[in-house]
Amino acid sequence: MIELKNLTRKYGKKIAVNKLNMTMDKHRITMLIGPSGCGKTTTLKMINRLIESTEGDIIINGESIYNLDAVQLRRSIGYVIQEIGLFPHMNVFDNIAAVPRLLQWNEKKIKSRVEDLLDLVTLNTSYMYKYPLQLSGGESQRVGLARALAADPEILLMDEPFGAIDPINRAKLHESFMSIQEKIKKTIVFVTHDINEAIKLGDKIAILKNGDLIQHDNVNNILYEPENEFVEKLLGHDRNIKALVLKKNKDYIQRDGFLVVKRGEKPEKVLDLITAAGKKSALAVDSEGRFEGEFFTRISKHTKELRLEFNDEIVSLEKNGNLQETLSLMIETGESIMPVTSNKNNFEGIINLNDIFSELGSGEK
Repeated sequence: MIELKNLTRKYGKKIAVNKLNMTMDKHRITMLIGPSGCGKTTTLKMINRLIESTEGDIIINGESIYNLDAVQLRRSIGYVIQEIGLFPHMNVFDNIAAVPRLLQWNEKKIKSRVEDLLDLVTLNTSYMYKYPLQLSGGESQRVGLARALAADPEILLMDEPFGAIDPINRAKLHESFMSIQEKIKKTIVFVTHDINEAIKLGDKIAILKNGDLIQHDNVNNILYEPENEFVEKLLGHDRNIKALVLKKNKDYIQRDGFLVVKRGEKPEKVLDLITAAGKKSALAVDSEGRFEGEFFTRISKHTKELRLEFNDEIVSLEKNGNLQETLSLMIETGESIMPVTSNKNNFEGIINLNDIFSELGSGEK
């Protein structure tokens, strides 16, 4: 747990951070957000003493950080920045091994740790011998995260780590990051300028303005009970849509009202099953229950008979995805019903667009 007590940073007469009082929960993600110059990065850097406070105190697990050696403090806290900061003359292995070597770990332990971390950030061991210039932006950011976790710190500070990544890879990194946090359960302080990122990743959000703390609460309360007009403007007029990020697909899956058949079934039998059920289509799975596509019927222009066809390019939803992404995908594809699968492509059921609209209209927590 991290406690900020009357934390203040002044530059001459300018107050960058003003008597900040906040408790950051253990094993949770606290997002710091606000306009440029609001004090969020200054606050982050005071936690590992890259910037010294002018007044106040920072307590970690009951002890003031000012009772600790600053260098040892920094080595005990993971730090990830937007520019990544990988050492260009070192390969990936040596970059990740840097802090463990400073802490005098033996090489066998370091090698095992590097391999484990590369697996954690979904990079295989072939990356160990690549250099930063050989990596994509997303790969570099994953290595940067692995390096920050190398010595297994309890606390991780992240300063707009995904800010320079393109939107598609950024979304993938978000999903990976949330999966990693489920496993490692670190206490994370995360600076961002993106309210959507704050809502998606954070357990709590701290909103700063001109060095002052405007609101600090869980994401749900921030969305539905903004403190003032400033917070409302930061959230935007579409905050009900933003709130869909908090709703997981798995909680809205329908498991009846549709037809499922085996992909290898004879076409005549599939057609009979669809007709008997009064449907126009049937979702198809293999013998192991993995989703394969959709059978659908149409009237032949020439024979006027009912024909069976198969679509193996139908888009499916991830079980652990959120309703905001699902709504966007449904609107983009024009589909009102979409199948849901697990991460191993096992068929789970369907999501209906009408259920998302109902959730939007309810406006309830």
